[in-house]
Amino acid sequence: MTPDELEERIAEFTQWNYRFDFEGGVTTPVPDSRMINRQEQRRRYFFDALLGLYGGSLEGKRVLDLGCSAGFWALQAIEAGAEFVLGIDNQDTFIDQASLVFEAKGIDPSRYRFERNDIFASRPRERFDVVLCLAVMNQVSQPVELFELMSQTGAELVLVETELARSSSSVFALSTRGDGRKAEDTTIVLVPSRSAVSELAAEFGYRAVALARNMTDYTGLKDYATQRRLAFFCSKGPSLAAIPEEESSIVPWWLAPLDPRPRLRARRG
Repeated sequence: MTPDELEERIAEFTQWNYRFDFEGGVTTPVPDSRMINRQEQRRRYFFDALLGLYGGSLEGKRVLDLGCSAGFWALQAIEAGAEFVLGIDNQDTFIDQASLVFEAKGIDPSRYRFERNDIFASRPRERFDVVLCLAVMNQVSQPVELFELMSQTGAELVLVETELARSSSSVFALSTRGDGRKAEDTTIVLVPSRSAVSELAAEFGYRAVALARNMTDYTGLKDYATQRRLAFFCSKGPSLAAIPEEESSIVPWWLAPLDPRPRLRARRG
């Protein structure tokens, strides 16, 4: 595929939510430059930490990416050495974008597959080592079933990134903000509190740690700045003893600073 042909195919989509860079200087356009910083900060926040748990590489790992969107995180996994990635999303546009990205990047088709499906209808029967559940848990109405699905893949590590309900108790807040873009076809969703994520993970045998924020620039990351969104490592395998844990905040989100300097608390082994 020539750069001109790739640009034509990229232009067939009305919007891209992730920037991808290709040979020949071709890139995917994003509607807001703040989105570029958001994805870079998220990458160094939780994806670099994921690689750290595996010695810097996902070599030999099978990865399931739920709500894969345009395949940004699936591509990160492949480029980190993952043996195989399955991406699932309920939007045809995202699946088409992800397929184009992987084709343009020259990824061996035997190393990936993208499926258009509701994640609860898909129920993948394959075994996976790592599950990426990014910006999905707060977009579903069945959080228990979601964790059950992830556990049934045999995954030793689940990475959950989610919006959080503002409660110190273990609760799920009813919301109508979910539009079902990446997970299931629903208009009512249950947004978990921080404690709810940890306790739900424990019900399925996972040890969970809320990863301490390490952002260097909060542009486009207001939800992270106010602790309304965090990432969690849920593990049955790799030790989480060295993972820096985010301290709990009792400050209401509307009073939290927009450029915080989070304090880190290292977990003891």
